[in-house]
Amino acid sequence: MVSRAVRYLITSLLLVTGCATELPVAPDQPQPDKAIAFGRTMALLTGETSRSYLPRVRFIEIMSRRTLERYSIEIDSDDKMFILQLQPGEYVFTRVQIGEGPFMSMADYDSSFEVGRESLTYLGTWRFGIDSPRYGRMIVLSVVRDQQEEAAAQQALFKQYPELDGQKMTLALPSPNEAQTRLYEVMPYPRYPTYFRRQWW
Repeated sequence: MVSRAVRYLITSLLLVTGCATELPVAPDQPQPDKAIAFGRTMALLTGETSRSYLPRVRFIEIMSRRTLERYSIEIDSDDKMFILQLQPGEYVFTRVQIGEGPFMSMADYDSSFEVGRESLTYLGTWRFGIDSPRYGRMIVLSVVRDQQEEAAAQQALFKQYPELDGQKMTLALPSPNEAQTRLYEVMPYPRYPTYFRRQWW
């Protein structure tokens, strides 16, 4: 069995060497050579917790299927809309990081979606259901299309970019739109003393 220290070392090396391009969560202006994809993320605790902090999505990561380039989108919220400007093509949602105060956890995914060239792409609401803090902690992704949430997302999009109002819109929920995976805590917790680091999973 791989030791805990070796596992954390491998995770840290992947984080350092596998740098992703950071995308703004809501660019100031749309770029004519890129397509617009938008949606919403939510973080929900599905069980009890002794921690003082509720979970939030720190960032999500996607990858272009064609170029294999990775993009990081900083969310840093338990409920937030995101607007992305991407080259048209197929993308894969590969990773999410969850934050709970000084505690940080990572999970890997493999859900794909298509960004069209001539329309706005609505990606739905990405709900991350997070298990209670424990060994073998799990996280469940459920991507849904809710009419009220979709209408609110469209309103926010057109408020920021009035020139997009009236454009054709395409629904592209990531597939599979439901997935459960293991949530691994990431160490060390920066800027926090050792006595805060109580969950060594």
